Amino acid sequence: MPVRTVQFVQGHYYHLHNRGANRQSIFHNDDDFRDFLTRLKGNTQKYAVQIIAYCLMPNHFHLLVRQDGETSAGLALQYTCNGYTQHLNRQRQRQGTLFQGRFGAHHVHEDAYLRHLCCYIHANPVKDGFALKPELWPYSNYLEWTGQRNGSLIDKEFVKTQFGSAETYKNFVTAYMTNAAAIPANVRTYLASLAG
Repeated sequence: MPVRTVQFVQGHYYHLHNRGANRQSIFHNDDDFRDFLTRLKGNTQKYAVQIIAYCLMPNHFHLLVRQDGETSAGLALQYTCNGYTQHLNRQRQRQGTLFQGRFGAHHVHEDAYLRHLCCYIHANPVKDGFALKPELWPYSNYLEWTGQRNGSLIDKEFVKTQFGSAETYKNFVTAYMTNAAAIPANVRTYLASLAG
């Protein structure tokens, strides 16, 4: 397995993502989604990692996190994925790997990346045809961002600092999904690379 080139540093933001091996489903029902989120919540609290944005899709997931402690943000996700895989293997009487391989990790070092990545993550269910609007997909924290659900996997201060209000963010996501938002070329290239 190749050596990871991303260095996890306290106070920095990271985009973490993975998909099922051979693009197979990793979440089959509501219980699977909830189990993964419960494990994620426990591990991010344990290792001082703040979830900024997340979206779980049937065969992949995206997380935007901030490492608040000294322990690598990747460790929280590693324990989440390992525990979830063991649980699913037992539950479905299967063996072997669930995920495509080591999760992807990218350092997010510019505000433009942060803002557009939040939109990309929350718009994923619409882009992939699972929901007509982001608020109709229950397995992301878009509803927390827009004040429609009271969950704990969110940094409300981040939302306020980056976007000002829930209404501003809703408008930003709408502009992003309708290609009305001006996306910097380097951000567009990065987001396009995620589809591969």
